[in-house]
Amino acid sequence: MSAPHLDHRFADAFPELVHAARGEEQPDPHLVVLNESLARELDLDPDWLRSPEGVNFLLGRNEGRTVAMGYAGHQFGQLSPRLGDGRALLLGELTDAEGRVRDLHTKGTGPTVFSRGGDGRGALGPMLREYLISEAMHALGVPTTRALAVLSTGRKIQRAGVVPGAALVRTAASHLRIGTVQYARLIGSPDLVERLSTYARERHHPSLRTHEEFFRAVMHAQAETIAKWMRLGFVHGVMNTDNTTLSGETIDYGPCAFLDRFDPATFFSSIDAHGRYAFRNQPPILGWNLARLAEAMLPLFDADENAAVDKAQAAMDDFPDVWEKAQQRELTRALGTSDAGIAERWLKLLEERAPDLTTTNRLLVDSPTALADIVGREWVEDWQALSPDTAALDRLHPRHIPRNHLLQAALTEAESGNLEPYLALLSVVTDPYSDHGQEFREPAPEGFDETFRTFCGT
Repeated sequence: MSAPHLDHRFADAFPELVHAARGEEQPDPHLVVLNESLARELDLDPDWLRSPEGVNFLLGRNEGRTVAMGYAGHQFGQLSPRLGDGRALLLGELTDAEGRVRDLHTKGTGPTVFSRGGDGRGALGPMLREYLISEAMHALGVPTTRALAVLSTGRKIQRAGVVPGAALVRTAASHLRIGTVQYARLIGSPDLVERLSTYARERHHPSLRTHEEFFRAVMHAQAETIAKWMRLGFVHGVMNTDNTTLSGETIDYGPCAFLDRFDPATFFSSIDAHGRYAFRNQPPILGWNLARLAEAMLPLFDADENAAVDKAQAAMDDFPDVWEKAQQRELTRALGTSDAGIAERWLKLLEERAPDLTTTNRLLVDSPTALADIVGREWVEDWQALSPDTAALDRLHPRHIPRNHLLQAALTEAESGNLEPYLALLSVVTDPYSDHGQEFREPAPEGFDETFRTFCGT
């Protein structure tokens, strides 16, 4: 088989927003893990991807056109006007088995014009981490980029210490971010922002006709995604505007983690000194990021500047209600009842008693009697009186998530050359509703969270 055909729609349409780039030559590249089922969904031959030609294709080393995408971003509240793919390449777009256009993107392949002095390379641990967590999120029903492969480059690279080099290949509905629109606004005329917004609207919401409608669609899609994060206890860790997609998909799994004990103030990222992106802050940070998108899109809301400001403000004024309804839908769905009051009491009890979130959620399905010991008999009796649809809950409350202590241990083993714990955990978290045993269900040992920190992997 020859290299698959890829389109280059984004690169062709927006030469201002890309720079030609090619993956650097690697000393000993080979596949570490390949997502065969996803490959087939993308009409890619897994056997060919394992060949030397396939490996070169995944690393951006074949004869095809590859580009680094430009974007800006507010990082921890501060604007960085020129970020972009400093260690990544857009290989192109393809159409999957369901007729959806998907980006094929690889990161860790070496420096680009956006590298800002970095080496552009990836480390094995962070790449394996993103592969596992993004595939777990997909299995949990959360909109997300997906992982196609992790490849070892054969390099040793310097991070906190010397570690194995690697690259990750992922797919996405697109890699367009709020930061992409910000970058277009900063470097170009309103015409560039208008063309980009039209392209994004036609790609993600083709039934919509106006830029204001598109902005609101991004708002709703992101609110629905983050409502799922909050139900599952997912802490993204780096919700900069360059990590907030226009599609609503979760992207960038660098410093992410999951809650064990339900503590809304939890954050794990080593670079988040003040907890800006703590678990409880994720909804308001989304609102802040959307306000930055509204600023970048402002000329598109109306030709009259005052009217444009009024329309943008009206859209942002709707965000609290959009978020509350998204959260309410997710919570009432999770509880098998439409009663908003019982959902509000549930959240309050979780905050008061700080139980292990995944275990407690699962008891809604498996053992209301045991649940009463955690949240109280009164709440359970009131909930049961509403005749919840417990059969529907079975596919909402996983038995397994990527527990932080298990993933950290598996990555440590993988970096030393033993992939067995990692592959075992991957098998569990991509089949999260089956019971794979107590060792994969239990929260971290006492004291683990106090010292556990996550890192961006750059």
